[in-house]
Amino acid sequence: MEEKTRTEVEAAVYRRMVEHFRTRTDVQNIDLMILSGFCRNCLSKWYRAAAAERGVELNYDQAREVVYGMPFPEWKAQYQNEAPAEKITAFEKAQAEHPTD
Repeated sequence: MEEKTRTEVEAAVYRRMVEHFRTRTDVQNIDLMILSGFCRNCLSKWYRAAAAERGVELNYDQAREVVYGMPFPEWKAQYQNEAPAEKITAFEKAQAEHPTD
């Protein structure tokens, strides 16, 4: 696959994943972190870092708005639930076994 085409395909996959996360508001970030080791916030950080590598400055809130599709405080108020103790324990175990940056 040509480099340009590969980049276009990867960008399309990223956009589809972000759209999927936007529609699956029932899936909490802690669930994503437990199962995959990354979440919407991680994607926001990676987005910000990739933009910075290309000379585009975004703050964390701007990057999160790209991923969440709205300001994070708004998303949090509408969709984020308090994590039960068993999920917090599972998250801590997953973090210990597979630390992230």
